[in-house]
Amino acid sequence: MTMSNFQLPRPLKRAQHLAGCRTVRVAILGQGAVGKTAITVRFITKRFIGEYDPTLETIYRHVSSVDGECVQFEVLDTAGQEEDAMLIEEKIKWAEGFIIAYSVTDRCSFDEVLRLRFLISHVHAGLKRGHSDAPPPVVIVANKKDLQYDRMVTTEQGDSIARALKCPFFEISARDSYEETVGVFNLLYRELATSGALSAFRRKVSSKLMDKIPRIPSTATMSLSNRSFSLSSVKDFLTD
Repeated sequence: MTMSNFQLPRPLKRAQHLAGCRTVRVAILGQGAVGKTAITVRFITKRFIGEYDPTLETIYRHVSSVDGECVQFEVLDTAGQEEDAMLIEEKIKWAEGFIIAYSVTDRCSFDEVLRLRFLISHVHAGLKRGHSDAPPPVVIVANKKDLQYDRMVTTEQGDSIARALKCPFFEISARDSYEETVGVFNLLYRELATSGALSAFRRKVSSKLMDKIPRIPSTATMSLSNRSFSLSSVKDFLTD
């Protein structure tokens, strides 16, 4: 997919009333070390970080503007480690839209895409979705395209599996491009809005598991863009 049709989000004033924002829940899934946290933090702060705690699972809240509409993204950055099936299902039930990420330098992470896509469809097929029987929107993202000499998955292979799964596809470098990363989230929101998923499947999912995942509120993520971002700075903003 080309990046020519997306628009950068316009910065929102801190004083803007969030009651006018539409909240969407996004989960980023994928194996460990594919860059899920780097993608999330790049989107929120415009900065790239190369080192972070791979076990730190967090829900980030970030206010943005997509096509002139105020949107509050709640982004679940999953740890990407092997876990109990019940735990991953709870996270899938929580989200309305999904980003499945893999690294072009890791063939195993690419092979995981198919399993995660079918798991999302299976879990949501068991939920009441109003009058909509369509699976929730999923965007497949191939990260680390800047590491060409370490590449193990071609662009054509990524595009092929995305077409087979009927999902939009992006190949990006979270390290090199903020614009590419923003394009992923903007497109996922458009897919959610046009598919009717937001109106057909508006629900409040609460569980002991999801309640334990720390949150970084929108006011904190706004201030993160003006400071050096590191693992310690993330922990400063974690709330129970």
